[in-house]
Amino acid sequence: MVLLAAAVCTKAGKAIVSRQFVEMTRTRIEGLLAAFPKLMNTGKQHTFVETESVRYVYQPLEKLYMVLITTKNSNILEDLETLRLFSRVIPEYCRVLEESEISEHCFDLIFAFDEIVALGYRENVNLAQIRTFTEMDSHEEKVFRAVRETQEREAKAEMRRRAKELQQARRDAERQGKKAPGFGGFGSSTVSGSSAVSMITDTIIEPEKPKITPAPARPSGPSKALKLGAKGKEVENFVDKLKSEGETITTSTMGKRSVEAAKVLTPPVNVESVHMKIEEKMTMLCGRDGGLQNLEVHGMITLRVTDEKFGRIRIYVDNEDKKGIQLQTHPNVDKKLFTTDSIIGLKNQEKSFPLNNDVGVLKWRLQTTDESLIPLTINCWPSESGNGCDVNIEYELQEENLELNDVVISIPLPSGVGAPVIGDIDGEYRHDSRRNILEWCLPVIDAKNKTGSLEFSIAGQPSDFFPVHVSFFSKKNYCNIQVTKVSYIDNGSPVRFSTETALLIDKYEIL
Repeated sequence: MVLLAAAVCTKAGKAIVSRQFVEMTRTRIEGLLAAFPKLMNTGKQHTFVETESVRYVYQPLEKLYMVLITTKNSNILEDLETLRLFSRVIPEYCRVLEESEISEHCFDLIFAFDEIVALGYRENVNLAQIRTFTEMDSHEEKVFRAVRETQEREAKAEMRRRAKELQQARRDAERQGKKAPGFGGFGSSTVSGSSAVSMITDTIIEPEKPKITPAPARPSGPSKALKLGAKGKEVENFVDKLKSEGETITTSTMGKRSVEAAKVLTPPVNVESVHMKIEEKMTMLCGRDGGLQNLEVHGMITLRVTDEKFGRIRIYVDNEDKKGIQLQTHPNVDKKLFTTDSIIGLKNQEKSFPLNNDVGVLKWRLQTTDESLIPLTINCWPSESGNGCDVNIEYELQEENLELNDVVISIPLPSGVGAPVIGDIDGEYRHDSRRNILEWCLPVIDAKNKTGSLEFSIAGQPSDFFPVHVSFFSKKNYCNIQVTKVSYIDNGSPVRFSTETALLIDKYEIL
């Protein structure tokens, strides 16, 4: 073995964080570190010191030392290169190089140390890779959680609907003087039908009210956050459990929708038997000196029918788009009827729309380089000053009919230069020192606050502050396509329906 241990210690030799890469007792490592300060010659500047058994390779960190303990036959040049990487890792997790700050982030540092050295040998990694590995996120876990939340929501909605039906049946039976129907699933239970209905409705039908979901507690056992293959089995177990309780579960098509998208598209409280999602996803790439490289929008109307008596219907679409979108209907939809009257109906009018299934009936696409169509423009002006850079960044809402929610403008910062000094700001900010990002946060951007600015100063070069990333969502769509009416095919009478609309962001960058 080459590298025995890595530690951050005080000038007196007290270990704050220590990671051993071979089997060593605590007494042994504490003894080695306690002996380290006594071995250094006062007034001489060196980077290593040796004893009969080990070599100390060290670098001062203000009032602390970053120390590597190696065998005497290790390559000193490789040791010094490894030491420099260890020393660069510490400012990534600690704002100040003090004992209290090191102790607070000790586990983050240990995880990072493990990415640098494995079994005593240096791994071929750089600082950016270490940051990526330690912050690794599981997209599969997010998709699984989104699917599970949607299935739970659908199951609860179905239970409420069935409970309401049973409650209505009980009232009808009481008015007619008949025996109230029982609730399937109680087997040989002695609970009467009327009491069963009351029991179910009391537990299921409750007033809708806003709920604040607490952050999930970290499990005490082994983490499964990166167990990507577990999605299918866990979802199947959840669905099987619901089916065993007598529920009919249908899986909605989630595609690649993220957790954030699932939260945005939370169905309204009163979901009708005919329900439609009007969803758009946007990608925008713009140059830092102006010029739209690409703006692309993909939209779709998805229909879900949960009652077979509403299967034979027509959907009236109001298309007020002026941007030049391309429309395309589902192959089973009467294209001629839609082209002439903007009505969505099946080619075969004797057939019904699929039951309990999400069906995409109309989709559209817009791709342009017209700068006037950018919904939210971002102008970032970094200018060099005596102490680094003064950065002015501003936004302007060009599509005033939109209301953008949870807007976050993320500006990259140079690494290892400390926190930015904030000047004027509209909204709030967060400084993520680990990822070297300044996040400018605005809860809402609409016609009432269509412009805003942020000023800050920090050491660095103008190119350090790009690319700028923007995220937001809107409950109004960008291309202005809406469903205005739903009616029966046979008699043209109106059908009650519900809709949910969302504009989501796939990528929005100023390069």
